[in-house]
Amino acid sequence: MTDITGRVALVTGANRGLGAAFVAELLERGASKVYAAARRPGSVQSDDPRVVPLELDVTDPESIGRAASIATDVSILVNNAGIAVNQSLVSGDLEEIRRELDTNFWGPVLVTRAFSPILEANGGGAIVNMHSTLSWLGVGSYSASKAALWSASNSVRVDLAPAGIQVVGVHVGYVDTDMAADVTADKVPPQQVVEEALDAVKNDEAEAVVGDTARYVKSHLHEDVRVLYPQLAR
Repeated sequence: MTDITGRVALVTGANRGLGAAFVAELLERGASKVYAAARRPGSVQSDDPRVVPLELDVTDPESIGRAASIATDVSILVNNAGIAVNQSLVSGDLEEIRRELDTNFWGPVLVTRAFSPILEANGGGAIVNMHSTLSWLGVGSYSASKAALWSASNSVRVDLAPAGIQVVGVHVGYVDTDMAADVTADKVPPQQVVEEALDAVKNDEAEAVVGDTARYVKSHLHEDVRVLYPQLAR
């Protein structure tokens, strides 16, 4: 169990959408400081003195290293930054697919490698990784990147448990943010996502499965793959 009160947190992709919601909710739950990390820290909008804008590009190891040298008091890390390029793995643009994997998979892995020693030195804590329902239900390159992150979370959870570091994977369907603005589907409010994710941190859980879509897909993972992909049954 990780109590957020008095903790120092870092959120990647914190300048808008789900990242900004994480920053606000961490403060609401008593965090003493939140590093709001973004490629352009000037885009972070907050008048709260507990919010510290921090330059961090999750695809740049040098940028990650600089951030880690500054934010040495962190004990809660939220790997939120992500992109969606919506490419086919068979016929899509390989450079775009690599960019997506660099952001959605390698980004959290590299940030975790840089900050897990800091969390351990500060007595342990928690890492929250934003997965997706599409970690389980494959739709092109985005799903592949999130499935890879899901697997990475399961691996580092085992590696970091002896250091007292909890790893929470968050699975959710479409979230009502700019990334899903063009999607016509039921969307989960960002506030619900961050509340359930941080409840999982508080309650020492390994996953937060947020919303009806995520819960439905997870409930069918044990079945034949054609249940999730009805087009294969035709």
